[in-house]
Amino acid sequence: MEKIKSHFKFNKQERSGIFFLLLFIVLLQLGYFLWMRFSSDNVVKALHIDPLMQAQIDSLKKNAVQQDSIKIFPFNPNFITDYKGYTLGMSIEEIDRLHNFRKTNSYVNSKEEFQQVTKISDSLLQTIAPYFKFPEWTQNKKQNSKNYNKSSLKKEVVKVSVTKKHVKLTDLNTATAEDLKLINGIGEKLSARIVKFRDRLGGFVVKEQLSHVYGLESEVVENVFKQFEIKSIPTINKININEASVDDLTQLVYFNYDMARKIINYRDTSGGIVAFNELATIEGFPSEKLVIIQLYLSLN
Repeated sequence: MEKIKSHFKFNKQERSGIFFLLLFIVLLQLGYFLWMRFSSDNVVKALHIDPLMQAQIDSLKKNAVQQDSIKIFPFNPNFITDYKGYTLGMSIEEIDRLHNFRKTNSYVNSKEEFQQVTKISDSLLQTIAPYFKFPEWTQNKKQNSKNYNKSSLKKEVVKVSVTKKHVKLTDLNTATAEDLKLINGIGEKLSARIVKFRDRLGGFVVKEQLSHVYGLESEVVENVFKQFEIKSIPTINKININEASVDDLTQLVYFNYDMARKIINYRDTSGGIVAFNELATIEGFPSEKLVIIQLYLSLN
């Protein structure tokens, strides 16, 4: 017992040494704590956010998201392909319902009819409906009579305009610019534009084509047909759309270079065009004029 007690007895020098050792340890711990606190403050200051640099980073992130997203262009929902429907967020069943409906040779003419046929959700309809592009005649019933189906076009080609007995009408396909300037509303520029448009067509086939002349208002068109009619129907040399080059397609007044290039790209991508209705799915195609345009085209 005495031996054990002797181990816990310290003289004055030993007690002083132990005290200074403990004091040194405490001071060392306190110094380490203060050093860590000072270092963390410096790190926070070093991570100061530059507003200008952060704005540039946010802009780059936004551009990256936009590049990864699929841009939707206006389209006719009657001609949605499987891939197009997938990118729009439609299910396989919804796409099949539309395709089965189209197999009956029927068309949807409004977003309500599209939802009724496909049974898509209200949220999806709200997202894609702003991009629907229906033919003009479906949106304006007053213009229904001005649109032709294939049978009515054939009748129009062979039909002779009814004339008043006391008025002898001039053939619009042989009229000169001077003749056209006699019509109220047609000046030098419009008369020259009509003749140029007619020459590029090879001659007017149906009356509606006159309204396709840029800048010619409907009232002026009506005035023209009070004194002119289409007597000599031109022979149409149809362009094979599955073999035509860009230059061939631009010979048709309805196609500029960009549209001709889009048609060629679509044809090459899809492996050929089997129906004229496919053209209406091409971005920017004048689908309201498709029935007349196809008079100048062939599929083989």
